[in-house]
Amino acid sequence: MEIGFDFIRQFQIGPPQNNRRIDHSTRQISSMFLSSSVRNLNKRAAPLFRRAISSKSIDIKHADEASLKSKLPKEELVFGKTFTDHILEIDWNSSSGWSAPQIKPFGDLQIHPAASSLHYGLQCFEGMKAYVDKDGEVRLFRPDKNMERMNTSCERLFLPKFDGEELVECIKELIKVDRDWIPEGEGFSLYIRPTAISTHPYLGVTKPDNAKIFVILSPVGPYYPEGFAPVKLFADNQNVRAWPGGIGYAKAGGNYAPTIGPQATAAAEGYSQVLWLYGEDDQVTEVGTMNMFTFWINEDGEKELVTAPLDGTILPGVTRDSILQLARDWGEFKVSERNYTMPELAKALDEGRVLECFGAGTAAVVSSIEMIGYNGKDYQVPLSATNPDQPAGDLTMRVWNEICGIQYGEIESDWSVKI
Repeated sequence: MEIGFDFIRQFQIGPPQNNRRIDHSTRQISSMFLSSSVRNLNKRAAPLFRRAISSKSIDIKHADEASLKSKLPKEELVFGKTFTDHILEIDWNSSSGWSAPQIKPFGDLQIHPAASSLHYGLQCFEGMKAYVDKDGEVRLFRPDKNMERMNTSCERLFLPKFDGEELVECIKELIKVDRDWIPEGEGFSLYIRPTAISTHPYLGVTKPDNAKIFVILSPVGPYYPEGFAPVKLFADNQNVRAWPGGIGYAKAGGNYAPTIGPQATAAAEGYSQVLWLYGEDDQVTEVGTMNMFTFWINEDGEKELVTAPLDGTILPGVTRDSILQLARDWGEFKVSERNYTMPELAKALDEGRVLECFGAGTAAVVSSIEMIGYNGKDYQVPLSATNPDQPAGDLTMRVWNEICGIQYGEIESDWSVKI
């Protein structure tokens, strides 16, 4: 039975209004109607009361001493191949919401073979790091931006959204448990991989009723162990990484698998990474899995740092955003988020107007570029104008020093969050 609020109001329980007397029988009818109505309202509104992620309800189960892994010397770490002793898991279902977060011994996931993440790509992830400063304190770099982007990815894939602040608190607890896995020293860090997947056991393309967030940790060394190593790019106008109306802005696994083939082809031709182009005019978009930056003298004679705009085809990188904010705060040159093309870049290289180019992302922070192969011609990209022996441009080095200084707590900033 469903009773409208106006009808219930006629039989409300409480002090008489407008001097109207309410006898005992009316109160009983009112209670019966109200009780029935509330039951129906609760039934209809149940999804509004799904549980949110709560770091206060986290359950921690430590790995047995005998199962703890031995640690490699930090100099032998290879990116993405070593993992710590524990994992964070949080399950979700459409009826009750998020379960209590669990930190437990690292191990394989148990997942139904019909889970739609395995068949239809309902999965996304993040990449972030923890750093140890000179005082031994552990820091995260702008974790709120990673949570914001992950929620955007989840929303696009119809995976459940979550409270980013609470997930960060859960991640902090995981890091505390595996604190002794964090390698210390410049360039060394703990890579953090939050991942959201559908665990809905259904062979059909639909919004999932079951999902999981899990977080694993991996100690890593410097991206360039021997120092900066400038890369050679192959500007690819045959394969397309992302397109308008697609999901290039989401950090979804489906954006990465199709890049493996073109990357292998470029490597076979002697190039390190693919520079992804888009459209008939060969717009510059991203480089490998990083955002692309060009520092040049533009056609108007202005010194300008330019990167592709966030038009839905570009991943909103945390490092990208940090570089743009820093450069704008410096106020020394024009900073632009706009479309520009490979023909424009090639022309500028031929005319000597390019100062330097670099990629930017979590893994490397910045990656200097020394050559771009385009339409059968290799274009040499300048590195440092002040030091010919420097393997990176002056701006690239400045960005590196500034961001690393913040990450390791040497430069005070709200972007650095202590655990």
